[in-house]
Amino acid sequence: MTTILPECDIPIPQRRPHIVCHEPGNIILPMCNIQTVPGDMTERGCTFAGCRGVVGGPVKDVIQLVHGPIGCAYYTWGTRRNLSDVKLHRKYCFSTDLTEESVIYGGAKKLLKSIIEAHELFPEAKAVFVYSTCVVGLIGDDTEAICKQAQEKIGIPVVPFHCEGFRGVSQSLGHHIANRTLFEKVVGTKEPETTTPYDMCIIGEFNIDGDAWIVKPLFERMGVRVLSVFTGNASYADLPPMHRAKLNIVQCQRSSTYIAKMIQDKYNIPYINVSLFGMKQTAEALRDVGKFFHLEENADKVIAEELAKYQKNIDYYRKRLEGKKCFIYQGAPRAWHWIEPMRELGIETILTATTFGHKDDYEKIMSKAKPGHICIDNPNALEIEEYLVKLRPDFFIGGLKEKYLTYKLGIPFINGHSYEEGPYAGFEGFVNFARDIDVAVNSPVWKFINKPLEVS
Repeated sequence: MTTILPECDIPIPQRRPHIVCHEPGNIILPMCNIQTVPGDMTERGCTFAGCRGVVGGPVKDVIQLVHGPIGCAYYTWGTRRNLSDVKLHRKYCFSTDLTEESVIYGGAKKLLKSIIEAHELFPEAKAVFVYSTCVVGLIGDDTEAICKQAQEKIGIPVVPFHCEGFRGVSQSLGHHIANRTLFEKVVGTKEPETTTPYDMCIIGEFNIDGDAWIVKPLFERMGVRVLSVFTGNASYADLPPMHRAKLNIVQCQRSSTYIAKMIQDKYNIPYINVSLFGMKQTAEALRDVGKFFHLEENADKVIAEELAKYQKNIDYYRKRLEGKKCFIYQGAPRAWHWIEPMRELGIETILTATTFGHKDDYEKIMSKAKPGHICIDNPNALEIEEYLVKLRPDFFIGGLKEKYLTYKLGIPFINGHSYEEGPYAGFEGFVNFARDIDVAVNSPVWKFINKPLEVS
């Protein structure tokens, strides 16, 4: 393993330890989970974004109130497609709209008034989640006391999240804060009406484009009862009984392992890590769950049914994609979740990058990477551009921020953050994923591009 300093980073040599080339027998992980170097145009989000945007936001029947300036409330329904089956969801934007006057005199009265007003407008809400932004941390509003006062007035839970954006080095701390808050204030506050020996929670599944609606029935067909999905399409009422599951499985192992560990430590409920992307990994996850509940035959039956239905589609797309090379740039876990599914399609991942990966994320990437694989922690746009030009992958899986840069360079792009036409999880979802890659890579539009732009 060697570290690399791209040409674009010559003015900021501190970036060198964050970029490595995989060299078996001499493994060095990228430096990660530290403050971004001043001057480096990071693409990271803030702690508030991780708390509300990833973990808290998908809960569907609560008022998601942003306590801060109106600009912080930008992230609503349109930024990430966490689908739900009720009207009250994050497509509504609630904010206390703090101004300079609030900074001088405090935002407490405005927060209390906003909670009561929102509840009057949406009485069907089962709870209110209040997210503190940077300004609130600086002026020192006592959100705990205000939320307690509001809860007594409106009669439903009002949960404060202390997720001021300046805390932590990235959105990753926001995930942790959301996990801890929900564990301490919600989980265990109510018992389920009934329990069975086969109760399980799916943790770290956020129902992007309907992922949860694809994977949940797989386990139910095995005879497992899914007590709660944390937090994709989850009702508030789904969260308190999580402590009565017999097993937790963790899909997003960066944002949600925290609550699985806390439930294990307090309630002695084990958890296992799974990957529900790709045919092989999904089958392995079902077998692991089947083994735990002694439902091995049921698991094998479901797997056989799914493979009979969908494997032929994967074989078809493999013929069209074999030999292609790709970049994967995601928040963290999908960078390693998707290396093996790409190989099922005959595709080799030659570069991975994460926005907020920790040491264990990079260990998982390196365990799957081939020699010469480039791995970048917290890349900036110039680094992405330089490597796209130098290595010329056949396609790039990233987020919306990278989409148009990639197109300008004449390289096909897949939105891995919110998907093109998902869901992408499970057996059926993998067919969708393969189809979208095929559409992007084999589109005739690329023949009409005269000359890709060169890096300046």
